[in-house]
This record gives sequence, C-alpha cells and structure tokens, in this order.
Amino acid sequence: MRDSEIDVVIPVYKPDEKLRRLLWRLEEQTRKPHRILLVNTERELFDDSYLEAPGNIEVIHIKKEEFDHGGTRHMAAEMLHGAFLLFLTQDAVPADAHLIENLRAAFENENVCAAYARQLPEENCSVLERYTRSFNYGKESRVSTKDDLPVLGIKTFFCSNVCAMYRRSAYEELGGFERRTIFNEDMIFAGRLIQSGKAVAYRADAKVIHSHNYTCMQQFRRNFDLGVSQAEHPEIFEGIPSEGEGIRLVKQTALYLLKSGRIYLLPGLAVKSGFKYAGYRLGKSFRRLPGRVILFCTMNRNYWDQTE
Repeated sequence: MRDSEIDVVIPVYKPDEKLRRLLWRLEEQTRKPHRILLVNTERELFDDSYLEAPGNIEVIHIKKEEFDHGGTRHMAAEMLHGAFLLFLTQDAVPADAHLIENLRAAFENENVCAAYARQLPEENCSVLERYTRSFNYGKESRVSTKDDLPVLGIKTFFCSNVCAMYRRSAYEELGGFERRTIFNEDMIFAGRLIQSGKAVAYRADAKVIHSHNYTCMQQFRRNFDLGVSQAEHPEIFEGIPSEGEGIRLVKQTALYLLKSGRIYLLPGLAVKSGFKYAGYRLGKSFRRLPGRVILFCTMNRNYWDQTE
C-alpha cells in the first residue's frame, strides 16, 4: 500500500461529455490522483477517446449483466493499491481544482474512514431538486459517529459514492462493499464504519456538480430499490427509520416554496413525495410481492435476474 497515493474508480455506462469534463478536471486538481480506473459496462458503447485525457487512466470492460453496485466497485478497489480510494460516478464533475485536496483533508482526523462531497445542482436542475440538493448537501461540514445516532438517525450513515473517498485500511478491515447489492452500497458500508466506532465526514468544501430531474416514476423506482437495500440489511438499518428525514424534507421544501412565492409547485411536491414514499414502503416489503410486481417497481431489473 502506498501511503500518500489516491486512486480513483469510476463505473461507466454510455458515457457522454460529462465524463470527458470529469477526467480533464481530475488532471487540474491541486492533489492529483495516482491512478484512474474506469470500469466500463459494454465495450461497444465506449469510445477510446476518453483515454486521451491527461492522467494515468486505465479501463476494463465488463458485461452489463456482470455489473453490481457494490461488487463491481469492490473488484476495482482490489485492482488498485493507493492508501485512499476515491469513487465517482461518470456524471459527477468536480466544481473546482480543490475537490481531492479537500476530501483528503478530512482524513487528518484519524477516526475518519470515509468522506463524501457536496453535490451542487446543474444549471438545468428543477426547483424541487435544487432545494433537495441544498437540504441533503448543506454549507456546513460535519463528522458523524455513533454518538450522533439519537439526533441524526439515518443521516448518521449518509454517504454517497457519487463522490466519496475511503481509507483503504478501514475498507479492507471491514471487508469492503457488499458484493451483491441492488443499491446503497455506500450507506451500508458507512453504517458498518459507524457501528465499528469509526467516523464519516461530510466535506462541504469538496464539491461536484451533480443532479437529476427524475420523473415521478423514476423516483418511485429509485426509492423502491432504496427500501429493498434497507430490508436486506437489517443489521445496519433495523430500528433506525428513514421516514422522519423524508417528512422533514417535504415540510421544509413546502415552506421554501411558500416563502419564495412558488405556491404553484406545491401540488407537484405532494405528488412526487407520494411516489417516493410509496416506492420506499413497497421496497421495504418486497418479500411479500410477486416477481412481476417487483420487476415493475425496480430500477435495477438485472439485480433480480441474478437473484433468480
């Protein structure tokens, strides 16, 4: 293990210009990564011109049915040797040159074993999603430990592999990401860190540009998979309900819309919140659902094909 090196893992599927910008901005960082490993799903969908960006960029190709949110990232981690692992999604573009430097600074606290970045909305981000970004990724940094569970609840385990760095020694000690998981591999691992007495840091000064304008049905399916992941890992999530945090988001968003004169968006908030909650509750109860209902509800049909 090389004590000062930071390696980057980026899962890739149907890449576009965001990945190109991401790779160039990694080279502009004040703290440059040692190696950048792209794990591409489907060789024929990848343009080798992405490898022309500066930096030590490598790519491996896997089949779509081989991809797993936790297993694929763990496979990539085992191919690298840096003391720190930085995971990014292909659409998370560093907002400035200090992303890696500021994430790495979190580990000056020896108890911190994971640190995740602030996600800023894109220019085309909807009003509701823009507020959700500010709710989940505020201006204040924090370090969470198990002492925060009574106050923060599920938020204590929050971590996002959209952009998150891990201390390799702790990653290996706890066995890394789940090898098979529908979703949420980052929070499952963060939960294990917290339970083991370690800390997870949120760095508001480490910023990436990343947002989605999900439709109601896309949000339903995403939250269904979230519910499934929590139901499959009671050792992490049992007794720590997520509903309270969701209700707080809805209330604060509604208040924001009222204060900003966007009352006309309240019906849309109500509808989208209903889809989110319905998806989550169904996901938590997935074992009671027929297979065809599960396949209708999920965002990740390949996970269920593998399960069968």
